[in-house]
Amino acid sequence: METLEFKIRIKAPAQKVWDVLWEDETYRKWTSVFCEGSHTISTWNEGDKIHFMTPTGEGMYSIIETKTPNEYMAFKHIGEIKDFKEQPLNEETKKWSGAMETYRLIPDGEFTDLIARNDSGEKYVDYFKDVFPRGLEVVKELSEEGK
Repeated sequence: METLEFKIRIKAPAQKVWDVLWEDETYRKWTSVFCEGSHTISTWNEGDKIHFMTPTGEGMYSIIETKTPNEYMAFKHIGEIKDFKEQPLNEETKKWSGAMETYRLIPDGEFTDLIARNDSGEKYVDYFKDVFPRGLEVVKELSEEGK
């Protein structure tokens, strides 16, 4: 498992960036670079489950391990979803179960620095290095709209 880190500087307050990251409409826009139609099913409460879904019912289930509004969100990934159902852990998912994905917002004057970290299995490192920066560019564009 390798921890990848992606940073972007956004000319917007942390609350605006937070809202773009986690509100359904804008979440769907920035995560479309990973998979068109990506969305979540969640109450968005710390300690609760979250389902990261594709439109075809595939995805992954995780726990919202830490949620500090406008500052920090941490997901602990648990297992896979197929046909809209959580799957029991198998040998493949046990290799990455417990992987973390975090988002930290650091205000700096009129800017917010967004730092995303993602634990990745070897076969996904190149994919994430390609798509994660593109997703964060969309977060930046959406956060800076109307400025």
